[in-house]
Amino acid sequence: MTVATTDGESIWVFRYSSEKATSSLYYSTDVSQVRRLYPEVDDLDRLGDDTRFIVSEPLRDLPGAWNEVPEGSWALVRRGFQDIQPFEPMMPA
Repeated sequence: MTVATTDGESIWVFRYSSEKATSSLYYSTDVSQVRRLYPEVDDLDRLGDDTRFIVSEPLRDLPGAWNEVPEGSWALVRRGFQDIQPFEPMMPA
């Protein structure tokens, strides 16, 4: 599973598979780096500086633009803060 959810201020993303074979999951570090990747996309200029993208694969290679969420992990991303932690679901009782 790869999942992303938000409350409008924070984003939680999860990457997990009991077979250890989920698709990749990344979040952007800074929208200005994505703007540099796609200067022709005017819509990116309308996004706030705290905007983050959640993607399955990095959009082109730009060092420092993308953070991989490792297999079996979750991440919390919000203004000025990001954290990645291990994720292991609890077995039903």
